[in-house]
Amino acid sequence: MTIRSLLAAAAVLALVACGNTPPAPDWQMNAKASAERATQAWLTGDQRVEAAEFARARREVASTGQPALAARVELLRCAGRVAALDVGACAGFDALAADATPAELAYARYLTGRSTAADGAMLPEAHRPFAAGSASPDAALSAIADPLSRLVAAGVLFQRSQATPGVIAQAVDTASSQGWRRPLLAWLKVQQARAQAGGAMDEVARLQRRIELLAPPPK
Repeated sequence: MTIRSLLAAAAVLALVACGNTPPAPDWQMNAKASAERATQAWLTGDQRVEAAEFARARREVASTGQPALAARVELLRCAGRVAALDVGACAGFDALAADATPAELAYARYLTGRSTAADGAMLPEAHRPFAAGSASPDAALSAIADPLSRLVAAGVLFQRSQATPGVIAQAVDTASSQGWRRPLLAWLKVQQARAQAGGAMDEVARLQRRIELLAPPPK
């Protein structure tokens, strides 16, 4: 039975069985469920649950002895962090990169803002316009229907210093509409810093009230 990674929903990766042959093995279903719960916990600010669920997903995938599958789970975790502007090296993936597929390597480069035009065809469809930069990042971002995919793309643009005020506003609105505390707080702080730099003190104060309402995310 083949396995495919769904790098969609801003790269929300899931491991599922393909075809209509026998039911998926337990490890696949368990890994998928734990990976989804880990992503949701991260976005809502529950780091304790995120760590526990991610560890479960990693254990389930490790039971196959296939590093490439573990690499996909690590990419999911990295994508969630990019959505919340917790950017940097994707160490978990890097440790498994030797066994990753070209598509996974392309996606890893994308998440760190280092993708090229040649990577475009290997990326999830929603992210292909951003492979080597977009002439109109605001329009390209608004065309992404999935909220998490939109936030991941915005995070990539931020790393490339291509996050326009429109991109930032879309990221804030997306995180707010989903109730995703962690990325919302991060993007509000970016928006506030831009307002501060522009001397828009009324806007700074308004954004501060939103930030204070959020309060620190639970650990």
